[in-house]
Amino acid sequence: MKMAQDGVFVGIDVSKASLDVAVFATGESFQVGNDREGRAELVRRLCKSKPEAIGLEASGGYEREVIKALHKVDLPVRRLNPLRVRQFAQSLGLLAKTDRLDALVIARFVATLPTRQAERNEAVERLAELVTARRQICEEITRASNQAEHAGQPLLRRIARRRIDRLKDDLLTLDKAIEAAVQADPELARKNQLLRSVPGVGPVFSHTLLALMPELGKLANRQAAALVGVAPYAFDSGVLRGQRHIFGGRQAVRDVAYMAALAGAMHNPVLKVFRQRLLAAGKKPKVALVALMRKLITILNAILRDGQPWQAA
Repeated sequence: MKMAQDGVFVGIDVSKASLDVAVFATGESFQVGNDREGRAELVRRLCKSKPEAIGLEASGGYEREVIKALHKVDLPVRRLNPLRVRQFAQSLGLLAKTDRLDALVIARFVATLPTRQAERNEAVERLAELVTARRQICEEITRASNQAEHAGQPLLRRIARRRIDRLKDDLLTLDKAIEAAVQADPELARKNQLLRSVPGVGPVFSHTLLALMPELGKLANRQAAALVGVAPYAFDSGVLRGQRHIFGGRQAVRDVAYMAALAGAMHNPVLKVFRQRLLAAGKKPKVALVALMRKLITILNAILRDGQPWQAA
């Protein structure tokens, strides 16, 4: 990661139809379409300016083709967390929100703060798309199950149950596709085998980590925990010693890590003893479970870092 004050820094506000571009600190701005011709024009103009960094926010997938086009010509791309960018804007006193202003804020963000270059891995991107679709189907099944349970009319219950059956068939199809995508890539297959060697880590958690947390194994333990959202943050001031709270992180990963920690508490000897020790020390069950999630992520980070399977000792 690098922080610099000199040079050309570009911010791109991505929407479905267009790309608003701003350059810090020249003030230059322009707009192109978010289509093949617009992205080609964007690449042509940015190659001339030779930027130090190009920032854009994660925008529900609309940014993917933009990143792909910029990567093809080796331009330095940063995919940013929209929440952090918005907080940065508020810290500058910028409360208004327009596409052009958002692009300028993004450009100033990458010029001011250290950011990590977005890596491109087509196998991981394909897997992430499948894993995300699986999560969405699981959410649909939950909604349909609630409807079937609470519907007062038999017709509505039958419709909901038929939808559940169809969704479960789609879920099985996706599970097979996800497993095939992992096995088709040697690096993903190797990492999957290492992750699955840990008791309590099933295919859903392993595939979620491979798809939505590809940095695992390259991070410090604290960074890995923070990325999942299970790192405790202090709340102290003067003589006040407040409770520690977790905050942020990738919710899709954290939701699956929660279930993996529950399984680990029963089937993983190390995690089982760790949980019992926390409860004996007076920790609340939910606090102990979050600590269990953090320890599990730390173990998995070390396993991928060292390339060594699970050893209970």
